[in-house]
Amino acid sequence: MTPAHTLAFRGIWPAMLTPLTASLDIDHDAFARHALALLDAGCGGVTAFGTTGEGPSFSVAERMAAVEALVARGVPAQRLMVSTSCAAVTDTVALTKHAVGLGVHGCLVLPPFFFKGVSDQGIVDAYRWLIDRVADPRLRLYLYHIPQVAGVGLSHGVIRSLLAQYPDTIAGIKDSGCDQVHSVGLAQAFMPPITVYVGFEPDLPALGRLGSTGAISGLANFAPRLVHRLVTQPDGPDAGRDLARVKALLTVFDGFSLMPALKGVMAEREGHAGWLRVRPPLVALSATEQAELRQRLQAFGLDASRD
Repeated sequence: MTPAHTLAFRGIWPAMLTPLTASLDIDHDAFARHALALLDAGCGGVTAFGTTGEGPSFSVAERMAAVEALVARGVPAQRLMVSTSCAAVTDTVALTKHAVGLGVHGCLVLPPFFFKGVSDQGIVDAYRWLIDRVADPRLRLYLYHIPQVAGVGLSHGVIRSLLAQYPDTIAGIKDSGCDQVHSVGLAQAFMPPITVYVGFEPDLPALGRLGSTGAISGLANFAPRLVHRLVTQPDGPDAGRDLARVKALLTVFDGFSLMPALKGVMAEREGHAGWLRVRPPLVALSATEQAELRQRLQAFGLDASRD
């Protein structure tokens, strides 16, 4: 069996925003257009239903249908990462089996995120339940650490235990804790053999220098080239400019709820107000907020040819 980490993804795999219809169902056509546009922009692949994609707001059936629709509309399955995280581990198993059966590159999975204060053993047991019940050698599993959202993190002990038990399944770690010291610690502890990918874009150069080869990024929905350079050319000729630019772009979102504001950027870029829609409990930007966001974006000046 080929160890999963030897086939880990490279490049930028944007954490796709999920476009919705007027009835707040997933807009399959718009979703596929967005994915294909990102691939055309040079992204290695795309990621569906992570935090940025409002993943836990959609049912198992909705997520299965949307991933099938992406593939049916021309998105190569091997260039898809699917976040299959659910509160119930049996739902995570069902989504993961479905994604693996379609031939996706890999699955991104949170630790169990409803009960707080669970032990490391409980977290390991949840991942074991998933891996053992999927029972498919094609599974590439990426561990997802975002404790400020999930309320549950991944300790070094959990990661070490899972790597020891499933060396052919664990492909990497996505660290979206927005703590560079923690990310560097993970890289120093586990890289190689597996790869640590950070979600907080200003930390990409630091991880790139340690050998990280890509990222799952929210900003890459509309600035994929900029994000790609940050991790693949951390000391390139434009590295200082690129890092300053991504930090400036993040300030555009100050004071806004992040996911609605990211969708607000897409609405401006695509000239389509439908991108503003979010699934409850998120709340879409008001007209006043969107006008403020528009002014900030105009001042920032996104450059489609470089960003």
